[in-house]
Amino acid sequence: MKKFISIKSIPAYLPIVNIDTDMIIPKQFLKTIKRTGLGKNLFYEMRYDQSGNLIKDFILNNDPYNNSKILIAGKNFGCGSSREHAPWALMDFGITCVISSSYADIFYNNCFKNGILPIKISEEEIKEISEYSKRKEEIGVDLLAQKIIFGNKEIKFDIDKFKKKCLIEGLDDIALSLEKSDKIISFEKKIKSSKPWIFNDKS
Repeated sequence: MKKFISIKSIPAYLPIVNIDTDMIIPKQFLKTIKRTGLGKNLFYEMRYDQSGNLIKDFILNNDPYNNSKILIAGKNFGCGSSREHAPWALMDFGITCVISSSYADIFYNNCFKNGILPIKISEEEIKEISEYSKRKEEIGVDLLAQKIIFGNKEIKFDIDKFKKKCLIEGLDDIALSLEKSDKIISFEKKIKSSKPWIFNDKS
């Protein structure tokens, strides 16, 4: 997993509440177990018409928002099913930070496991930074300092210490397990020595 320290980007503003995971990546694209290739289908039913052509009015189909690394979204973002393909699609599109006033718990936790920083701030603060999206101006996100920087202002945000560590060090679930590989190997050797019959059973 790529490390997340800080980013700067013109944010894309999607002021829709209750965007569920099926809207983020529809069910017909869930056949893959790869984390790549889903970006082109992100928000599929909002980005494409019935003929498969890009809908010009949708924000992520327009420059500079098609290169945004930051998505500002309506409240309760990521509700619905627990599909991990949702953060995969966001990441593959290039979005590594989502800012909203609230999230569905499973989606929120899945973001951290896939290198995406989900930030929670108030509705008033959302309105304030959304103006930078409308003006096509950059904002910055500093995870170390836990703040959003825009103009000469900043907004502090809270984050769990362990989740912050995982993003900064690029640790997903596999990497966290590998960090304890010495203890795992030591435990296996101990078990083999004290209970050898467990490993000799050929039934």
